Amino acid sequence: MRVIRGKYGHRRFDVPKSFNARPTTDFAKENLFNILSNRFDFEGLSAIDLFSGTGSIALELVSRGCSSVTSVEKRREHAAFIRTLIKRLNEENCWRVFETDVFHFLERNKECRRFDLVFADPPYTLAELESLPTKVLESNILAEDGLFILEHPKDFSFTEHTRFEEHRAYGSVNFTFFR
Repeated sequence: MRVIRGKYGHRRFDVPKSFNARPTTDFAKENLFNILSNRFDFEGLSAIDLFSGTGSIALELVSRGCSSVTSVEKRREHAAFIRTLIKRLNEENCWRVFETDVFHFLERNKECRRFDLVFADPPYTLAELESLPTKVLESNILAEDGLFILEHPKDFSFTEHTRFEEHRAYGSVNFTFFR
């Protein structure tokens, strides 16, 4: 796993071979963060990485200066790996992980914490993938003027969603942006 830019830029972190995760490709991640860099100043942003997996997106957000990053990952081994990264980088003050189901987290979070940037990279086979944007946006997790980004396979289209903003494709990786 490679960090592209920021204070940990160009560093690599070995992900355990036993992981059953599909991390966002470096090519797609770099293009996504180029878009985000033109929209946001990461300094002071609060962000959440739903279905965090290896923590690659959250790590990139921390590296670029977000003041508060939250990872939500239900698989114990993956959450433990993210905790190891947090401790290794001494980022306990700005990065935390919740080892729980994303839908449970969203339900518990209602009317509580809101984030400037919400990123979700669910398993492409997730049964609730089509309804995920509505569930995330109705949970009030997104701050006013915030941005929600969903990574998904190409056979899903969210252009008809009422809060759809933009779609980008990078090979087999698709990002849809919602406001």
